[in-house]
Amino acid sequence: MPRWRHPRPNLPLTADDDVEMHTAAPPTPDLAALLPPAVCVLGLGLIGGSLARALRGRLPVSGWSPTPATRDAAAADGLEVAASLPSALRQAVRDDALVVLASPVTTFRSLLRDVAQHAPEVRLTDVASVKAAVAEEVSQITPGARYIGSHPMAGTAESGWAAGSPDLFRDAAWVTCLTEDTDVADWASVAALALSVGSRVVPAEPAAHDSAVARISHLPHVMALALAQVGAQGGALALSLAASSFADATRVAGTRPELIRAMCETNREALTDALDDALGLMGVARGSLASTGSLFKLAEGGHAARGRFEVRGDGMVPMTLSGDDMVDQLLAVGAAGGYVTGLSGAGTEFQVRAWYPDQE
Repeated sequence: MPRWRHPRPNLPLTADDDVEMHTAAPPTPDLAALLPPAVCVLGLGLIGGSLARALRGRLPVSGWSPTPATRDAAAADGLEVAASLPSALRQAVRDDALVVLASPVTTFRSLLRDVAQHAPEVRLTDVASVKAAVAEEVSQITPGARYIGSHPMAGTAESGWAAGSPDLFRDAAWVTCLTEDTDVADWASVAALALSVGSRVVPAEPAAHDSAVARISHLPHVMALALAQVGAQGGALALSLAASSFADATRVAGTRPELIRAMCETNREALTDALDDALGLMGVARGSLASTGSLFKLAEGGHAARGRFEVRGDGMVPMTLSGDDMVDQLLAVGAAGGYVTGLSGAGTEFQVRAWYPDQE
């Protein structure tokens, strides 16, 4: 369950007097000082490949892929590519690099065993769409790693190195996970990385992230798969008439099936809860059509919910976070729908620039 259940926790969030556009900040000298010395990306598909491209020119970045063709393609495009996973990890240790797990989440257990052998105390993050299960695997397999779970809310239905883009993360939400045991300095390194590629950082606890993403990412994938099949069952005429509503609603069904399975099955508990809610609404709609012929409740409720999505981010105020209870403050910002756009300082001077819903 999420830690915060109320819209505004009673925490020392200090409102700033000045007002500015709350968009992702470009890298600044303060932000650059918090970035890791280097980054090693393990997995060079859409997300990993995009991250490697986005970081080039900002700091040293290298990568590795289990697929020789992908390694060759990335190297041909100018990325420093390791010939093997052990060599990639040994280089990461020498460089004090942040290692990013960017392959399908089903491969993490194997990758983590190599991390435990070759880089047991490395800086570590990942970009998987499930966080609690990954955190548990890290704690079991390589407990000495300085791990911060993260998840950029960006992607397309395409996959592979060729699908990557250095602009994929611009203006995207990038979740960075914290718990009461999190070292804020390690969190700041991952948050700075996300900010440096143009994202806004959303702090969250792992379980809260998984519950939220089940509803706004994993459930839409399952629904898209079902809608695509229902449409195809209508035959050639139905598909010939299909236009934007069908195309938009089924877009993510074009994702490789193994990737959809990996993220959805790993988050099965939270996704089952979301499916129960969706099926309940579908049941109400079916019952209403059969009895009264009306979809009033579903139409009104869905329209109102979409309206809340459209105005998300409105009415935000800037905040500066500082002090010893930084983890609690950051989690409060994320739970309320806020986000981080800047970092500065270190130690007792560390400050976070955030945007928070105005409660007045």
